[in-house]
Amino acid sequence: MLGTTLGGRYHILQSLGGGGFARTYLAEDRQLPDRHQCVVKQLKPHATNPTTLQIARRLFETEAQVLYRLGYHEQIPQLFAFFEEDQEFYLVQEFIEGHDLSQELIPAFSIPSTQPPQQPSIHSSVTQVIPNPLKGRFNEAETIILLQDILKILDFVHKQNVIHRDISPKNLIRRKKDNQLVLIDFGAVKQITTQMLNSPGQSCLSVGIGTPGYMPSEQARGNPKPSSDVYAVGMIGIQALTGIAPHQLPSDPDTEEMIWQNQAIVSPEFAEVINKMVRYDFRQRYSSATEALEAIKSLNQPTMATIPAIPLWLRPLKIQPSKPKIYGIILSILGLIGLGTGTGIYLWQSLQSSNAIGLHHQGNTLYRLNRYPEALKRYDQALNLMPTYKEAWKDKGQILYQLEQYSQAQEAYDKAIQIDPNYTEAWIGRGKVLNALQNYPDALTAFEQAIKQNPDAIDAGLGKGNVLLSFKRYEEAIQAYKEVLDRFPSSFEALYKTGKAYHDLEDYEQAFKAYDQAVEVKINDPNAWYNRGNVLMQMKRYGDALESYDKAVRFNPNFYQAWYSRGNALLKKDKEKEAIESFRQAVKIQPNYYQAWYSLGWSLHQLQRYEEAITAYNKALEINKNDHLMWYNIGNSLYNLGRYQEAIASYDEAIYQNTNHAESWYSRGNAFVNLNQYPEAISSYQKALQYRPDYREATQAKQQAEKQLQELNTSPNSTSETGG
Repeated sequence: MLGTTLGGRYHILQSLGGGGFARTYLAEDRQLPDRHQCVVKQLKPHATNPTTLQIARRLFETEAQVLYRLGYHEQIPQLFAFFEEDQEFYLVQEFIEGHDLSQELIPAFSIPSTQPPQQPSIHSSVTQVIPNPLKGRFNEAETIILLQDILKILDFVHKQNVIHRDISPKNLIRRKKDNQLVLIDFGAVKQITTQMLNSPGQSCLSVGIGTPGYMPSEQARGNPKPSSDVYAVGMIGIQALTGIAPHQLPSDPDTEEMIWQNQAIVSPEFAEVINKMVRYDFRQRYSSATEALEAIKSLNQPTMATIPAIPLWLRPLKIQPSKPKIYGIILSILGLIGLGTGTGIYLWQSLQSSNAIGLHHQGNTLYRLNRYPEALKRYDQALNLMPTYKEAWKDKGQILYQLEQYSQAQEAYDKAIQIDPNYTEAWIGRGKVLNALQNYPDALTAFEQAIKQNPDAIDAGLGKGNVLLSFKRYEEAIQAYKEVLDRFPSSFEALYKTGKAYHDLEDYEQAFKAYDQAVEVKINDPNAWYNRGNVLMQMKRYGDALESYDKAVRFNPNFYQAWYSRGNALLKKDKEKEAIESFRQAVKIQPNYYQAWYSLGWSLHQLQRYEEAITAYNKALEINKNDHLMWYNIGNSLYNLGRYQEAIASYDEAIYQNTNHAESWYSRGNAFVNLNQYPEAISSYQKALQYRPDYREATQAKQQAEKQLQELNTSPNSTSETGG
């Protein structure tokens, strides 16, 4: 198929996958000046008798019309053409460059996507040295945004009276050019293929189309509904919040409902919405994407406490301080010595103000000494004496922010702003707190209010950029940081975060320039050196990357991610022995660092130190037993040690984790050959070829095994047993 031209214009460049009676290819349109790339889906009927072909042709044309209509949405691939050629049917659709959502829904310890160790991500950059136990999970705000993005597309689909039937992370592509999600691979095409496989008149309703884990029970029985799609979106939400794949989650044995909330940090309101999306009984779910989307949107309705524009809470405070009996006694004394009542009150207020200022200064001193609880106590004492003391409210908010008591910190900043709506520092503090609470829209408004009041407030400009970065609005974030740099050219944070934004945009040249400027300003910052190394790795400048990682671990010897990445750079320089020491340092600092154990095992494997490699791989398995590549590489090490039966057991586990991993089937066959078990070997090679038809080595090995089996069977001394 590769190299052929279909329909007189679509030249096939490479296979994108598939199997059985449907395959997908990347092609170029040779009738367009720029040879525009597209996707060609080939559907091959099981039978070619006239009746079957006529049914297939009718189904194909009907579903093609549906796909064409759906393609008007900017987040659904366009259908460019559909045609029949040599009794086979073809769909030509828009090619979406990007990565699928499954690459974002990684577990707490991510798994390398290929046999060699994983390189630093091209989609993100690490900015924290401290390990994050929730890495791989989305927080609630991010999950809400994700579900809204998916449901908005699905809402359009349902309004066209179409059910997708196979919503899963693999069928949601994060488009590279604008970072938007695109919904692909509609189940309608699978429905055509299914009906093509059936005999004329046979119903296909017994066949469930979808992906296990995201497919509800009624869909598995072949009776999908719009709420079936809603179920799949809900399961994606659960996976995002928990970092756990749907098939690994338990269910209630009595109700069949999913048990997941104990694995996530989620508000009761959001949990209630998700639970309704994934009800076992479809009648208890939201009936369509429209209903689910409205429920999600209702979670984002602002309250009076979070409306950002000068709201009710900014009205001047009506302070009514308490008046203990001592107040009256002192005022009486002041009156008796001839002071007028007005003068007495003035002197008393002055005394209170002086005491409050003294307590506030004590609090500031304690704050600088990092004695936060004591500082907080002084601020509270100052505010008891003078409730309108805006600086004390602001500094109290700052202490509470440091203590990660964000809701209370927001209340303190709000008090300061109530007293003085033009208090820029309080607006900045409020923005930081809201950002920590992941309330990004209100945080952005707070920082913009601060910038409006004082364009030279550097923390306001940086805060705005940081919020936009969290929103993944990278170009706007870069502009915000540029505005800071126009005023403060040596701002380390603005330079560093500019690099991060370009890094996430995969513009590595610009990211490198920004990180390079950042380390010129602050030469001892390990994170800047680390991310500088990461972009140099993407630019294939491995020697320069190694120098950056050396600086990172020099300035922070416990930076285990930098030790790991340093090892990867050394591997690229074919320095396996040095890489091993770097990986050992990473796991010494962080014993639960899965990728470092994996890479250590891989490096030892390359040096043919197989026993040590197996030990390292087993350490990784203690952290994550579900990586098929780990089991595959353990099998390879055992194979090279001649322990073929153990190798087969490892290959079996790899296949259990990923059935279509052709390399595991192939290596399993090789192990059986070494045991002279040729029928089992041939069966394994056939499986490898089923999942990868162009696997030349498997084809040759299968032919050789068949030849050996034939010779064994025709040998005068052959027996019924082939094991050995």
